[in-house]
Amino acid sequence: MPRKIVDLSIYLENDVVSDPPPFGPKITYMDHQATFPQMAPFFPGLKKEDLPDGAAWAVEKVELITHNGTHLDAPYHFHPTMNKGERAIAIDEVDLDWCFQPGVKLDFRHFPDGYVVTANDVETELRKIKHTLKPLEIVVVNTRAGSRYGFDDYVSAGCGMGYEATMYLLERGVRLTGTDAWSWDAPFVYTAEKYKETKDASLIWEGHKAGRDIGYCHLEKLHNLEAIPSDGFVVSCFPHKIRGASAGWTRAVAIFDDLLLESFRRDGG
Repeated sequence: MPRKIVDLSIYLENDVVSDPPPFGPKITYMDHQATFPQMAPFFPGLKKEDLPDGAAWAVEKVELITHNGTHLDAPYHFHPTMNKGERAIAIDEVDLDWCFQPGVKLDFRHFPDGYVVTANDVETELRKIKHTLKPLEIVVVNTRAGSRYGFDDYVSAGCGMGYEATMYLLERGVRLTGTDAWSWDAPFVYTAEKYKETKDASLIWEGHKAGRDIGYCHLEKLHNLEAIPSDGFVVSCFPHKIRGASAGWTRAVAIFDDLLLESFRRDGG
């Protein structure tokens, strides 16, 4: 089979609701005509009309947090510790072997917004797709939020992965997961309602906090998951190397390549 690559990442862009205010990205675009004052000091005596078509360079100023766009969260984002007391690793310390592994997709688009996925839900979906999890496989979750990117309700759309569902994956050797929703957990608006009723703080960010027990990473704000099958692909999601950071941006992709998959099988991956 010829190699095929499917983009699983959203854009970094202005004017699209991909984060709650005021956490969205801000991109200032400077075109070839606007940037002559930047170029001129490098070449004393240069006049704009000396350049072909009077054009300098194009450049953009981007203001971001590490959780804008499609990104990989490190264990340090979830809690100061992981693995029941170890120092949680930052994004520049993540094992890159975690970030390039065969992928598995769980289709949870039928669950309503705010639903908290259970271990039984995960087990049921794995039986449905006839897949037995292997250590280090990358498990991505397709939720209703994937269809809401570009709409004002994106941040509050989709189901979330609860503590027990996350631990079900981690206890079977999974170390990197992902979702097309804004968060691995259920949207905050729904958790806030439950907390108001129960005052049970263990409900807050419960999927993330599983990292206290077993350190792991997850991708957030994936896209296009409905375009890939339940398995038969490799995920590549190497994060940007930001020293000591809680997350790093990534261009996550699914790679369909029989030879690549076979090499993982031979190596016991």
